[in-house]
Amino acid sequence: MIEVLIIFGLTLMAGMAMPLGAFAGSKQHVRPNWLENEFRHGVAAFGGGALLSAVALVLVPEGTEQLSLMPAVLCFGGGGLAFMALDILLYKLNTPASQLAAMLSDFIPESLALGAALAIGGVGNAILLAVLMALQNMPEGFNAYRELDESGRIKGKKIIIAFSLMALLGPIAGISGYVWLADSPMLVAGIMLFAAGGILYSVFQDIAPQAVLQKHWAPPMGAVLGFVLGVAGHMLI
Repeated sequence: MIEVLIIFGLTLMAGMAMPLGAFAGSKQHVRPNWLENEFRHGVAAFGGGALLSAVALVLVPEGTEQLSLMPAVLCFGGGGLAFMALDILLYKLNTPASQLAAMLSDFIPESLALGAALAIGGVGNAILLAVLMALQNMPEGFNAYRELDESGRIKGKKIIIAFSLMALLGPIAGISGYVWLADSPMLVAGIMLFAAGGILYSVFQDIAPQAVLQKHWAPPMGAVLGFVLGVAGHMLI
């Protein structure tokens, strides 16, 4: 029962970073204008760095520990292909929710993996993964808010409320992983590698291009900061 509460708390904490990022995104204007541009690009870079740290420090090491070469390669490549297919679908549907879809499509499998990791005794990795999820969800929530708000279909507080409700998907997925995947470490490893492949695709397709700002050099340092925070968390655990 205590472990279920831990999973609930960790995944909810990570999920609530989404509406927190959206709230930051609702503060539309930072003065002067050049600072707003650097801040927005820096947020995107920070999210990319945090995502890469999750891939490099948790998802790939844990996934490859349980699987042989070919299944690991197939799971990782399959994650990239699945995220690419989702990207293509969203483009054809002309939906303004590509950032939202990317945010949820890595948050849910990571929550599953977190619950399963705790079930098989990986408390340290579960905590580290939750921290990294929160670090990546905040800038993703920021960018997703801006994307939806600028589309005009959903505005302001409604987006933040929707993101708050979506945060509950984390505990649902985490507890599901704890209950149903604890006895399937190879399946958990496959989910981790699938998520890692998808995240890597998203970083280079959606996030890294947003970090580039002509004649400004500070925003990419956000990626370094996001990654080094992941490294620090990994070393502390």
